[in-house]
Amino acid sequence: MSMKEARLRNDVFLPVIGAGLWKITDRQLMVEVVKNAWQCGYRLFDTASAYSNELALGKAVSELGLPREQIIIQDKLWTTCYGYENAQAACRHSLKKLKTDYLDVYLMHWPAPSKLYDNWEEINAETWRGMEQLYKEGYVRAIGVCNFKISHLEALGKTAAVHPLINQIECHPGMPNKEITEYCRKKEIRIQASSPLGNGQILNNAELLRIAAESGVTAAQLCLKWSLEHGYIILPKTTSPERMRENFCSWQLNLDKDIMHLLDNLPFCGGLAIDSDEVNKFDEL
Repeated sequence: MSMKEARLRNDVFLPVIGAGLWKITDRQLMVEVVKNAWQCGYRLFDTASAYSNELALGKAVSELGLPREQIIIQDKLWTTCYGYENAQAACRHSLKKLKTDYLDVYLMHWPAPSKLYDNWEEINAETWRGMEQLYKEGYVRAIGVCNFKISHLEALGKTAAVHPLINQIECHPGMPNKEITEYCRKKEIRIQASSPLGNGQILNNAELLRIAAESGVTAAQLCLKWSLEHGYIILPKTTSPERMRENFCSWQLNLDKDIMHLLDNLPFCGGLAIDSDEVNKFDEL
């Protein structure tokens, strides 16, 4: 059965489940992870310049001989490269590392935080203008943001010619982020859940484990399917082939309305919960 896809506002389609590659920096491990993920059926791979693994991903795709037209490469612009010219130069540098002529998705990794910059709106606007230029010239098929709050999106909308197609945020049972997800739904900004398992912290929650046991699925599958039912693209991270398969199969599960209601109202039970306006140091994120 083919993987279900999600349509972006510009009619680009993305698989609803992708492989998160954060913290995978060893090149041989990357080859194994990409190989196993590909064999499971994954086609979307999420990297970032801040992950220090673009070279490793490019090497893996090349070494494994994966058809470029069948793989979805998603990358992110780091905060040190914000600005109109810097954003474009950073993207071209990432393309060289990844050994590709284009990116399927390119995202601003964080908004410029108001705690660090009085002119945060201007920084975000100029950076986004650089992203739009990359999109216009065909270097990227879709552009978006990460960790943007409503205030950031509203400010960006004042000058944007192309509004973000994606907002990648932390989102999972116990931390549904209802206000921003509803806002994005109305604006046709597709939500990507960057930590659909709450960095693993929520998987030992007693209520979640009870619901999973009664449903005949794992806690991880329950969390992932919850996101999928809400229309989010999910990016679970694992190096385990067994967990890759388990995660990948989650889209085929069925959850009834009562279970979704329980998960929608699960109290906070883990996750990072970083306020992007309060960030004053990026090197540990």
